[in-house]
Amino acid sequence: MTDIEIAKNTKLDKINEVAKKIGIQEEELEQYGKYKAKISPEVYKRLQNKKNGKLILVTAINPTPLGEGKTTISIAIADGLSKIGKNAILALREPSLGPVFGIKGGATGGGRVQIAPMEDINLHFTGDIHAITTANNLLSAMIDNHIYFGNELKIKQVTWKRCVDLNDRQLRVVETGLSEESKIVPRKDGFDITVASEIMAILCLSKDLQDLKEKLGNIIIGYNEEGQAIYAKDLNAHEAMTIILKDAIKPNLVQTLEHTPAIVHGGPFANIAHGCNSIIATKLALKLADYTITEAGFGADLGAEKFLDIKCRKAGLKPDAVVIVATIKALKYHGGISKEEIQKENIEGLEKGYNNLKKHINNLKNEFGLKTIVAINKYETDTQKEIEYLENKLLEENIEMSLVEGWAQGGEGAINIANKIVKLTNQDEFINESTITHNKLNYTYELEDDIKTKIKKVSTKIYRAQDVEYTKEALENIEKIEKLGYKNLPICIAKTQYSLSDDPNNLQDEGNYNIHIRNVELKAGAGFIVALAGKIMTMPGLPKVPAAENMKIDENGEVEGIF
Repeated sequence: MTDIEIAKNTKLDKINEVAKKIGIQEEELEQYGKYKAKISPEVYKRLQNKKNGKLILVTAINPTPLGEGKTTISIAIADGLSKIGKNAILALREPSLGPVFGIKGGATGGGRVQIAPMEDINLHFTGDIHAITTANNLLSAMIDNHIYFGNELKIKQVTWKRCVDLNDRQLRVVETGLSEESKIVPRKDGFDITVASEIMAILCLSKDLQDLKEKLGNIIIGYNEEGQAIYAKDLNAHEAMTIILKDAIKPNLVQTLEHTPAIVHGGPFANIAHGCNSIIATKLALKLADYTITEAGFGADLGAEKFLDIKCRKAGLKPDAVVIVATIKALKYHGGISKEEIQKENIEGLEKGYNNLKKHINNLKNEFGLKTIVAINKYETDTQKEIEYLENKLLEENIEMSLVEGWAQGGEGAINIANKIVKLTNQDEFINESTITHNKLNYTYELEDDIKTKIKKVSTKIYRAQDVEYTKEALENIEKIEKLGYKNLPICIAKTQYSLSDDPNNLQDEGNYNIHIRNVELKAGAGFIVALAGKIMTMPGLPKVPAAENMKIDENGEVEGIF
């Protein structure tokens, strides 16, 4: 059966019953139909003095077109923990319509481990991403309206872009104001995908509604004739934007196919944004359950680094363990084996591809100082010889491995890793006395470091680059940001997800490569600085045959083709 058929043939619990399992009262829910709801902020206020549960971060090797199944493994672990009698909850991001209609498809898991209702979650859900799009574009409209009616703020350069939650490369650079009406000044503009909007980052990094409003007001929309920053609050836009987002800031409650509660909220990409669900959702989950399973987007070089250096630093969080997801097929792909040969046993290719996994392990275990376990998302083509080879290599690193068969077996296929996570998070050292790994979070850089130092530390420590090269524009923007007094913000590097380098074709991370920073942008509202590396785009494009072409809906409204 397809993912959507499995989802449709599974009977779900009513959402108020799911809420009851984790102590949420019915009056604290705002229901969106039978199977999804928003959670009132009053729940966290009621539980704020309760001790936090354990936080488990799920990340991965650098992804390949084959997919590693990070969300699938996250759901499997939560269901596996529930199977062994633990009180577990998921804290995940909301899917973007860009990948849903593009190449990746949906982001609700697969097979027997899915969050549901999967169609709703993958499409409009509770309207959060639409609200972010509207708030973003309201600010754009107010900027141009201010200029039209005399430009009292003397705006010379507009840096704020419009957005849409679709992959549309045609919108990367556009010209606006071509109606030839008097007083309308044409200018070059552009669109980001909504999940790359600073407003998405703000929503995910805000602690409450008031904090959201303050952060929205601190968005820099451009610069005046003297080079001074102009903020959204200077246009009196932040109050109206907050009104649009007043419901979007509330976390969403759904469930897995095995009825494990799941909070799904926020959706920034990890290659072009910080790639984590909202602080509000994660902190709430930690109060509601003994084990919170959360995911950071793409590979550990992107999502996990930003989760730790940006989100954990801002929220005062620290994972109790990190799960690195890999597939034997993807490791062979990183080892230079073609997609045509990937299903055949190949120890040599696996050995070469293992280097990618090893680097991520070393980053998380030695750079960040966190307890780490590897989850292999098992395929039927994996051979016993390959599995044993990988297990032995990981033992050399004093890292335990677990084969996870959640896709085929549901939570039953994740009992092994669930038990290992419980053991790992309840001891002071892992594997043996000679390799004590205390759960102490070390950041990659200090906030007091200058901007170039922060970028270099991430590039050399995490990406394993030799050095960093900058364009003239990037250097000028760094100087401008430091003059504006924003030197002490964390860094969010936007780069390809396919390689540790900034070259998407360098799958084996070969050569003594540098990281190439072509531009640096200040996100004063979100509270971080974005460094654009290589050729990464903040508006993706569709593939030659987008997933949208293979979707169907019948006369009864039944959908096919979302996966």
